Amino acid sequence: MFAIIGGTGMTQLSCLEISHREIVRTPYGEPSSPLTFGRIKKLDIVFLARHGYGNTIPPHLVNYRANLWAIHSLNPTRVVSVASVGGIRADLTPGKIVIPDQIVDHTYGREFTYSDNTDKPVTHIDFTKPYSEITRGYILKAAKLENQEIIDGGVYAATQGPRLETAAEINMLEREGVDMVGMTGMPESALAKELGLHYATIAVVANYAAGRGTNTHAVRLEDVHDILEKAMVGVRTILEGVVELDGY
Repeated sequence: MFAIIGGTGMTQLSCLEISHREIVRTPYGEPSSPLTFGRIKKLDIVFLARHGYGNTIPPHLVNYRANLWAIHSLNPTRVVSVASVGGIRADLTPGKIVIPDQIVDHTYGREFTYSDNTDKPVTHIDFTKPYSEITRGYILKAAKLENQEIIDGGVYAATQGPRLETAAEINMLEREGVDMVGMTGMPESALAKELGLHYATIAVVANYAAGRGTNTHAVRLEDVHDILEKAMVGVRTILEGVVELDGY
């Protein structure tokens, strides 16, 4: 089974046959939404809406532990996260699709580990490479086969949200070596690593980060929806290709 975490638009995969939805209980509470099960060309997939089906859960209140635990319980072959980001690096312009290979955590107050039981030994994970190289390879190969333009590599900074960043904060992140900024990459990627999931992210540049490009004075949020709608067509095509590669 192949798992996808993202916005509700991911259920619009052109060849997805949805079979049913299921509420999954976990030791960490309920996931953001019921899991949607379906098939793409006879291959099983499961989808989870990170912010709920009504997009009502802000980034800092997402129950990341329950989400990843629910997916892990299905023993998926791979997990692909789809997330929108603000572009800091000059070539990460709105509408571009990026496959990050590193992450920096600027979140706080989130439940970020499963090692919170003092009766058990602490679990240390190697987070040198936060994303599965195998899964990243599948994404890159699928994009090439589907003739979808994609950017290989980049540093993702996870910020707390739900507010966007100041121009000064973006300048600071750039000095740290950050290429893009989002709000959901952590602790999601670290929890996936703790559970041994083959997890990677497809990042869609929704806008220039604060102080960059056309957003020198303010981020034009009114443009974001149309940009994401157009970019998600390519993302869905890539995902369909990854599912097929994963099945053979």
